[in-house]
Amino acid sequence: MKLRNIALSNIKRRKAKISFLLAGLMVGVATVVALVTITITLNQDIEEKLDRFGANIVISPRTEGLSLAYGGISLGGVSYNVKEISSEEVARIDRIKNRKNIKVIAPKTLGVVAISSKSVLLAGIDVPRELEMKQWWQIEGRAPETDSEVLAGKVVAESLGLSPGSSIAIKGRELKVSGVIGATGSQDDEILFTSIATAQSLLGKEGLYSLVEVSALCRDCPVDEIVAQISAQIPGARVSAVQQVVKSKMQALDHLVKLTMGISAVVLFIGVLIVMVTMMGSIKERTREIGIFRAIGFRQGHIMKIILLEAVIVSFAAGVLGWIFGIGVAKVSLPLFAEGEAGAVALNLSLAVGAVLMAVLTGLLSSIYPAMKAVRMAPNEALRILY
Repeated sequence: MKLRNIALSNIKRRKAKISFLLAGLMVGVATVVALVTITITLNQDIEEKLDRFGANIVISPRTEGLSLAYGGISLGGVSYNVKEISSEEVARIDRIKNRKNIKVIAPKTLGVVAISSKSVLLAGIDVPRELEMKQWWQIEGRAPETDSEVLAGKVVAESLGLSPGSSIAIKGRELKVSGVIGATGSQDDEILFTSIATAQSLLGKEGLYSLVEVSALCRDCPVDEIVAQISAQIPGARVSAVQQVVKSKMQALDHLVKLTMGISAVVLFIGVLIVMVTMMGSIKERTREIGIFRAIGFRQGHIMKIILLEAVIVSFAAGVLGWIFGIGVAKVSLPLFAEGEAGAVALNLSLAVGAVLMAVLTGLLSSIYPAMKAVRMAPNEALRILY
């Protein structure tokens, strides 16, 4: 009879203990799989949101300021010697070493204009790039398609009574409102957006930009290096990275990873104890069986192979079932960890293989001591139970 058949026969005969062993390992594997899956999904979700986060590096002109105070009372300040950024300087961004890490470069020309006796901030933008960067914009109507159209923020639209299709006059030039941006809770609500060419013409800033926003901040992007490289290309500008929100999210994710590792270690330790105690009890109950095997000529290596083969079979089944159960738990519990709508839980083949290997290794390592104890048993001592 083959050793494999003996192991399978032993598993069938000891259904209660095998079921307990299978359940213990399966719960342990499922816990680890669920935690790892949630961590991976949250990581992917954060990276996806970072790619859509918007302006992560801001390039603005360097200015010199003078604070005004009298009698201990601050009277504000005055900025002077403001030199805006030229189109030639913006073009140099394409020359930096880490250009591949930059997703969008969105220059803007800003200025104040008078509309119906009200002062309004006008922003000239590259419309396709701006829409790619600010994917959260909800536009009633549509984005500007020609140089004679504007896109109004929610607050300025309400202030001026604008709606899609209405017209406004800026410095004698009539522009049509193509759409209104839904409330964003940011300064965008108070701005009129138009094409860069139109804004530069109305503001008398041909070829000049007041601000350049760069989307380049992702988990693995060398942001500090990108900032240094842009600063070297545009020495007359101030280049800064907006990282506070991203860093806080990454720190929270790192804490979750550490928690996952800690819980996984505890769960695996408990799994080892369950397997070892179960196998030790099984060896004690099978003293007579082991004595018969030894009496009919089975060597110590044969006995150990039978016990370890049983552990491998049960552990393999526990790994497969634990992975399936863990994925199910992750899908159900993911909304409790995610901010807003989280991405779907992906079936990770590497995680499945890892779960099965983890279960098999846990079963094997936990069974080595009981197996060694069994093979060291003297045949005459094992056979005493028969009398």
